[in-house]
Amino acid sequence: MKKIMFLFTLSLLFSCNSSAQKKDKQEKETFPVTKTEAEWKEQLTDKQYYVLREAGTERPFSSPLNKNYEEGVYHCAACDTPLFESEHKFDSGTGWPSFDREIEGNVAFSTDYDIGYARTEEHCATCGGHLGHVFNDGPKETTGKRHCINGVALKFVPAEE
Repeated sequence: MKKIMFLFTLSLLFSCNSSAQKKDKQEKETFPVTKTEAEWKEQLTDKQYYVLREAGTERPFSSPLNKNYEEGVYHCAACDTPLFESEHKFDSGTGWPSFDREIEGNVAFSTDYDIGYARTEEHCATCGGHLGHVFNDGPKETTGKRHCINGVALKFVPAEE
């Protein structure tokens, strides 16, 4: 009898599927700019593809944009949508370009659990490219937000003088 109860309990445990709690990777949002993976691979560098299309992260302190202090606007490297203004950039010391706010309407947000806890992920609202994450440890005198962005996902457009 104990063997039967054990087998029943074991089969019950393995038959329970918690897929309601899992993010369905096949279910993708649609964005105004859509391309096939082959088209993105042709357009983007390997590093850009890894970050923008596979939600990767570049090494900290590897982007020249981290220490860029010129006036201008940071655009999506995949579709050229303006995302962040230089006046909202600050040195967070993390090794990634950081901003205290986005250009409203041009950045989309979702929640990811990829490392075991909830983080707010940022995407380009036009093409869906992964940009980075937003945290609540930014400058308290402004928004309190730190948009931690992969530099390879950005293209800097200097202000016209």
